[in-house]
Amino acid sequence: MLELAIRAAREAGAILQNFAARGFAVTNKGRINLVTEADLASELHIKTLISSHYPAHRILAEESGLSAHDVSSSDYFWIIDPLDGTTNFSHGVPCYAVSIGVEHKGEMIAGVIYDPTRDELFAAERGAGAICNGQKIQVSEIETLERGLVVSGFPYDVRERLHEYLPAWGEFLKRAQGVRRFGAAAIDMAYVAMGRLDGFWEQGLHAWDTAAGWLLIEEAGGRVTKLDGSSFDNFTPSMLCSNGKIHDEMLEALRLVGHGQSLEKE
Repeated sequence: MLELAIRAAREAGAILQNFAARGFAVTNKGRINLVTEADLASELHIKTLISSHYPAHRILAEESGLSAHDVSSSDYFWIIDPLDGTTNFSHGVPCYAVSIGVEHKGEMIAGVIYDPTRDELFAAERGAGAICNGQKIQVSEIETLERGLVVSGFPYDVRERLHEYLPAWGEFLKRAQGVRRFGAAAIDMAYVAMGRLDGFWEQGLHAWDTAAGWLLIEEAGGRVTKLDGSSFDNFTPSMLCSNGKIHDEMLEALRLVGHGQSLEKE
């Protein structure tokens, strides 16, 4: 299944790059939530490929939701984001990725994130570690938030809830060495897994945003929780992940602004 996920991610990435080169139509799912021809073509290709090998497996994809096999008794569940970073993609910003995760009985067992603009493929299998382009990766050794480079993003309801999201940004700007916002959660998590970034927090996420990245970070030696520090799952709209060493400091920053507590009530 990991080999199939890698193949699917690479082929979907090639589809995205073809659209990026020749142009594509863009429509709105919400006021600032976009979908492009590339999203749809990438998703169809991935789903078709998976179903051709594992016809009974359940599939959840961002644009089409649960597959026709959502009532299947299969214990295997594929979770797909065919284009994470659609806004970047639609503006020609080369920061986006394909994300594919596989659950078995509720546990993530395989995850792939592919960045076609840099030809970087991140992959992890439960118990086997994490890799980037075949080379083993691990989280950073940064021990304090003051020396950490952290990243986050904004949900699509940011205009309505800006007052809820900004306090955490302010707290991390005061405490961390730097704060970034790349606009692609899969890239954020992959970079934490390989030590380019030291921590990531965000709310308003979906399973297709987090599935692959969650496993990558844990297999690279990092820590993943909800914003209040409790155990994470793919169907919780919040995530905090880090190299593990600065995790408690990040939790403290979130608690100071009431961010974790208010979010977990959603």
